[in-house]
Amino acid sequence: MFAFFRPASHRAPLPDDQVDTTYRRLRWQIFAGIFIGYAGYYLLRKNFSLAMPYLIEEQGYTRGQLGVAISAVAIAYGLSKFLMGLVSDRSNPRYFLPFGLLVSAAVMFVFGFAPWATSSVTIMFVLLFINGWAQGMGWPPSGRTMVHWWSQKERGGVVSVWNVAHNVGGGLIGPLFLLGLAWTNDWHAAFYVPATMALLVAVFAFAAMRDTPQSVGLPPVEQYKNDYPQGYDASHEKEFSAKQIFVEYVLCNKLLWYIALANVFVYLLRYGVLDWAPTYLKEAKHFSVDTTSWAYFFYEWAGIPGTLLCGWMSDKIFRGNRGLTGIVFMALVTVATLVYWLNPPGNPGVDMAALFAIGFLIYGPVMLIGLQALELAPKKAAGTAAGFTGLFGYLGGSVAASAAMGYTVDHFGWDGGFVMLIAACLLAIAFLVPTLRHTRAASSSRGVAA
Repeated sequence: MFAFFRPASHRAPLPDDQVDTTYRRLRWQIFAGIFIGYAGYYLLRKNFSLAMPYLIEEQGYTRGQLGVAISAVAIAYGLSKFLMGLVSDRSNPRYFLPFGLLVSAAVMFVFGFAPWATSSVTIMFVLLFINGWAQGMGWPPSGRTMVHWWSQKERGGVVSVWNVAHNVGGGLIGPLFLLGLAWTNDWHAAFYVPATMALLVAVFAFAAMRDTPQSVGLPPVEQYKNDYPQGYDASHEKEFSAKQIFVEYVLCNKLLWYIALANVFVYLLRYGVLDWAPTYLKEAKHFSVDTTSWAYFFYEWAGIPGTLLCGWMSDKIFRGNRGLTGIVFMALVTVATLVYWLNPPGNPGVDMAALFAIGFLIYGPVMLIGLQALELAPKKAAGTAAGFTGLFGYLGGSVAASAAMGYTVDHFGWDGGFVMLIAACLLAIAFLVPTLRHTRAASSSRGVAA
């Protein structure tokens, strides 16, 4: 079934004098492919959130109904990120990543041009489920690519820079929506304008990406950088069976379970704020459509410097202790969320600053959990390990942020919704605490400097 995605075969080794120049050139090229390619996925991830105020006003849907519909993305994405992660560990990312992007773009075109697409909660749920499943084909092949092309000691910086791709893509949704709205005076532009750009991104990603170094005649990155993880041997270059990956390297990894549970509440806060920002700011703070779209942009793009700072602090200040770094950032997120909630209407500057601060701080813990997942499994199992933590984040946290948040606000108002978000912050910290000793031990024993 997945023969089309089969990993590329090894090519004859290049001459020694060509290895360094080829490695350097391809690493820049491949990084551009996975960065822009993954940013393209986020052009199509949260478009529905921008459309929700119009669906409430024009078609009479309740917040709870739309929360159920948009929860389909989280349910499908969580399952897909895990299951397609298992497939991606045995696939060629050059085909895998662009294909998922094309499927996602097709769904957005349906939303943009087919009136029946928003005619019922059931239809919206099904279409958003398909989109969420396709979205799950972006992270795993990117993770597989990074662990094959960058060694462990340089991976932290690479992952933190790559991780801001979703802020770049997600932040562009708002301006693209406003641009499409200005051109067409049609709120459906929130779907079809970003989808058009995503098609171009898919073509670029296919042209830029490659499979493993061995597939282009290069040695493994561990040999090239003389950076071998503890216990590394030739078997690490062999493809594992699905059973080995799932049972031996995921289910039996206690630290993965800790960070997966923490991820539930990190994602609940992340998407509880992001998904409902346009609706909350319009209803509770009386923002205009233009202002809410720009608030969406600032929230996402604030994550770019925040993620880079978090990665640097994790390496240099906390010396590889990902758990402690995550706790510090989540404590600060709690404060920013309280300000966002308790600031009275009529102070838009404070609301925007608080939203910027939440975006600046929350994406660091998101990145750290993904980085830990990559570090705590062999590179041939990296996609599945990352998918495992994502499964918890999306099926638990993001679904709650969509459906549970919508119904909570319907019944208890926005105050009830924010009590749930503050509780999520505290529970994320609680589940990160047990990782402190384990993270430190894992980092020192595995020589993690990334």
